[in-house]
Amino acid sequence: MAEILKGAPVANALSAELAARTDKLRSRGISPCLAVVRLGDDAGGIAYERSVIRFCAKVGAEVKSIVYPTDCTEARLIRRLKRISRDDSIHGCLLLRPLPAHMNAFNVYEALCPEKDLDCLTDGSLGSVFAGKGAGFPPCTAQACMEVLDHYGYELEGKNAVIIGRSLVVGRPVAMMLQQRDATVTICHKKTRDLADICRRADIIVSATGHADTVTRDFVHAGQVVIDVGINSKSGAIVGDVAFDEVEPTVAAITPVPGGIGAVTTATLIKHLVQSAESFAATETPDKHR
Repeated sequence: MAEILKGAPVANALSAELAARTDKLRSRGISPCLAVVRLGDDAGGIAYERSVIRFCAKVGAEVKSIVYPTDCTEARLIRRLKRISRDDSIHGCLLLRPLPAHMNAFNVYEALCPEKDLDCLTDGSLGSVFAGKGAGFPPCTAQACMEVLDHYGYELEGKNAVIIGRSLVVGRPVAMMLQQRDATVTICHKKTRDLADICRRADIIVSATGHADTVTRDFVHAGQVVIDVGINSKSGAIVGDVAFDEVEPTVAAITPVPGGIGAVTTATLIKHLVQSAESFAATETPDKHR
């Protein structure tokens, strides 16, 4: 039987750590503050915003919710993001996506400074992921994969990792982060030949394709760790990319869906917020913000 890498214990451990770090900041007169910018009333966006607000309340961070109608102009949204970038009382921004079709997402994202870009929207943030240094933060879902591996004590140095998926949201960023931890990484995608054979040679598999049953029993062997990032609907149920019932009896460890990586993503966002506030505290005089 595989070890089930549930996300809740990881999120709870991060919550306790971040609450202590937030208390330390507040003792210096700095209250970590997150701006959540939402356009319209998308049910998924509202649900995520609520989960962010609840987590912030647990750790003592503040949330400023900013809501625009879906017909908001691109120029108006850009002006607001630039104001957030200049506002010393706000330490990070979450812009809920997708944006309305009439907006140029690239133009909008670049209005936010990388230092407050908590979910890797800007080119500056993405550049820091690939360079391993600089302003900005990695995508929260990619960082959540790393948080789970670290929480459960899986060594990365020298391991062979296969990433299935090459998006800038998960696949390529998590590949860079694993390489920075001295893993040897292979990035695969839907046109990769002999995918099952490649995966069988891996110590760690991260699947982020968004397609159910991408990873089946013929992809795995004993001793592997499988990180399932996918969120898919199958026969009315929420499932991941991995055929869990086929794979779980063979591998050493696996994340469930739901209840795995998704449960850690919000905690990772707030970790980025606290890190941003700590960077601010290191460069500013707190007394003027009391």
